[in-house]
Amino acid sequence: MVIKALTQFIKSFSPATATVSAHCDGPCGVYDPASARIAAEAVLSMTKKILALEVPDPSDKEAYVKYHNTFARYVAIKEEQAHLAKTELLVLWTDYFKPPHLEAHPNLHDLFWKAAKLCSACKVEVNLEHAQELMDVIKEIHDIFWSTKNRDITWYTAS
Repeated sequence: MVIKALTQFIKSFSPATATVSAHCDGPCGVYDPASARIAAEAVLSMTKKILALEVPDPSDKEAYVKYHNTFARYVAIKEEQAHLAKTELLVLWTDYFKPPHLEAHPNLHDLFWKAAKLCSACKVEVNLEHAQELMDVIKEIHDIFWSTKNRDITWYTAS
C-alpha cells in the first residue's frame, strides 16, 4: 500500500512524455584518460626501480632485509597501479566511448583490449618493454579521447 502511494506520488511529478538521454553513464566532463596515464607512469617507474635494485650479499642481514622490504614495496605499488590503470581504462572504454566513436576510430576496441592485456602483463612480469608499451597505448587512447571532444590536449608525463 505504501509502495503504491509512493509510486503515484512520484508519477504526479513526472511528465509522461519526458525523454531523457545522455552520452555517458555520468555527467559529461567526469571522464579523462589522465588517471590511467598516472597509474601507468607509476607502473613504469616501479618497473625501472625493481630492475635497478642491486641484490646485496646475503651475509649482510641488514642490507638483505632492507633489499627485500624495498623490493616488496616496489612490487606492491606496481601491482596496485597496474590494476588501477586497468580499472580506469575499462571505465573509460565501457562508459564513455559509444558507437559513433567506434565508427570514427575502428581500432578503439583493439587499443583498449591491448591496454587491458598490458596492464595484466605488467602485474605478472617485471618487463620494461611492456610497461613502456602500456604508456604508448594509453597515449593513443588519450589522443582519440580528446579528439572526440574536439580538443587538442597535450600529452605529458611526470617523469
